[in-house]
Amino acid sequence: MTSYRAADSKREEFRKYLEKAGVIDALTKVLVNLYEEPEKPNNALEFLNHHLSGDGPEAPDVEALKVDVIELKAKVSQLTDENIELKTKLEKYEPSVAQDDTAE
Repeated sequence: MTSYRAADSKREEFRKYLEKAGVIDALTKVLVNLYEEPEKPNNALEFLNHHLSGDGPEAPDVEALKVDVIELKAKVSQLTDENIELKTKLEKYEPSVAQDDTAE
């Protein structure tokens, strides 16, 4: 009978440890997220690992975003050059208007 109580005591200590460390809250939140997923993932363990580890976006997402950034930087550069070119042309035909624009 005393070994039963000792085991219960150890379990209770361990439960308090997990609660104090925030493990129970973290697991509960992840399990609730899994429960609320409209389409359950094929691999629930992978879902738990991903959400518990706090990993950032997946590699394909990051690569796609990097490509977008490169393309957008090129577009900004092109538009900046075009803007300078158009301001130069405008200055030829309407010098006072172009100077007013640069003063702002």
